[in-house]
Amino acid sequence: MKTFGAPGKVATVSSRRSRPSASAISAGLPPVDVAIMDLAEKVALHAYKVTEDDVERLRGFGLGDAEIFDVVLAAAARAFFSKSLDSMGAEADEAYATTLGPGVAAELAVGRPFPITMRPVE
Repeated sequence: MKTFGAPGKVATVSSRRSRPSASAISAGLPPVDVAIMDLAEKVALHAYKVTEDDVERLRGFGLGDAEIFDVVLAAAARAFFSKSLDSMGAEADEAYATTLGPGVAAELAVGRPFPITMRPVE
């Protein structure tokens, strides 16, 4: 499976954007990684809008069908899991949130802040 980004580089992904985030581009991500993120986001938010052009874009970067399918499955599984937890009102426990630290926790929460008080990571 393809991983995103270069070591030491961090990119943020907003659930409410339609273009690669400025931070993804400024973090120095290669165009192939931005394209993978775009497909994953489209699958998670609007799977019915995925077109052959989206798949061809990744093929143009040298990804094979199996790798593209991995991106689709990972995005769909993550969306399914997140939506399942959200619909049941599940919340991250304090140990998990504290381990992540406030910056990472805020990025993962995407509009659903952790309901606990964040303490500094030791």
